[in-house]
Amino acid sequence: MIRAVLTEIGIFLIPFAIYVLFLLATRSGLLAPASWPLHLVVKLMVAALVLVIASLVLVAEFSGAPPHSTYVPAHIENGRLVPGVEK
Repeated sequence: MIRAVLTEIGIFLIPFAIYVLFLLATRSGLLAPASWPLHLVVKLMVAALVLVIASLVLVAEFSGAPPHSTYVPAHIENGRLVPGVEK
């Protein structure tokens, strides 16, 4: 679960990282407040949210078991725990 959360946080930070690279390439003041106007931060945040939503949709669409598969939950067989499987 932590990997999925960290992946989404990383995807959210991509637009900000690209802007930081742009500021470094143009030798602008990285920590100067003038380099981070509110309207630009809002645009970066919207872009980040679009990326996160797109990644969540893609993960939901292309991961998991195939359609119409049957899940057999974990159970005990002969005193041993048998993990759940997709059939």
